[in-house]
Amino acid sequence: MSFELPCHCKPEEVPAVVWFYQQHLGSSHTKVLTDFDGRVLTEAAQVRVGSDMLTRFSIRMFSLLVFRAQPEDSGLYFCGTRKGDYFYAYDVDIQNSEGMVATFQDEGQEPFADEYYGHLRVFTTFWEWTPCDRCGSPDLSPRYLKAVPDVVSCGSRAVPRKLQTNARHHTPELLVRSCIVPCEKTKTIREGVLAIINYVSKVGGRPWVPQVPIQFHQQRLGHGLIISCPGARPEHAVAWDKDRQHLYRTQYLKGVNRSMRVFIDHGNQLHIRFTQLDDRGIYYCWRQGVRVAGFRLGVTSRGRYPASLSDPETRSAVELTLIGYLFITAVFVTIHLCRCCCYLFQCCPNFSP
Repeated sequence: MSFELPCHCKPEEVPAVVWFYQQHLGSSHTKVLTDFDGRVLTEAAQVRVGSDMLTRFSIRMFSLLVFRAQPEDSGLYFCGTRKGDYFYAYDVDIQNSEGMVATFQDEGQEPFADEYYGHLRVFTTFWEWTPCDRCGSPDLSPRYLKAVPDVVSCGSRAVPRKLQTNARHHTPELLVRSCIVPCEKTKTIREGVLAIINYVSKVGGRPWVPQVPIQFHQQRLGHGLIISCPGARPEHAVAWDKDRQHLYRTQYLKGVNRSMRVFIDHGNQLHIRFTQLDDRGIYYCWRQGVRVAGFRLGVTSRGRYPASLSDPETRSAVELTLIGYLFITAVFVTIHLCRCCCYLFQCCPNFSP
């Protein structure tokens, strides 16, 4: 996910700020994050997974934006000036979602029990229940939970150092339950569009007009695709549909099935691995119970994308190729060793009387 840190307590007369990053308090190694000297502002769409933090940050309206956050970005962020003035600081703990456990309440599942280590209590704090992520559906639609104030994250430096190891072992959790809400009446179409529709309907058939903005994307066959919902934040309820098919988290949440080719990650993004021809269609995005956008996906076998090791699909293909090569090499060496042993035992002279 991406996160934003506002620069609080900054005097109005200060025209520019500099952000500093330390992995540990008092560390001698400090990164200076600034967009001075004509630095080009980074866009989230241009950032790849695994990039260094210095290529994934941007400063806008004195706030620090870090795109595609990773556990290595955890640490202390200070807002100040070149002269050494400091206004505000954040203790940021970014937890790895690889081992996140999803709990489906409607299936009778319960969150993890609290853990006690002496006077330390390790527990999961959930956000408040969000509204339904889509309306008019009787089936499961997940909700996310909102953070509770006055508690620290398990990876925070506020946890005693002796107990940080026990606290970090507490696995992140996601609690999901179903909900039903009625849909609101369809909003009226703009007058200009309505006039065009009336004119076309007089000439011939009435055209199809989408209720939400739809973006067209052409994807090459066999390549991966990640779709993000416009304007969605981590605390929002986000849902995905393909045409008229609802992609519920009970079936499409990351980790439900290890062999999933189409899944929704914990950042509410829709992943399509190794795109196939039957993936063509319109993917609708719901945010806070309202359908806000659509993505019309076309799949073609033409075109050429440059391969890069920073691409997860490319790395997976390289790893599988290397594993296959090592397996074949091991089998080849084992067969020849067996043949050599058999040959030596047959040809060795027998010195027994």
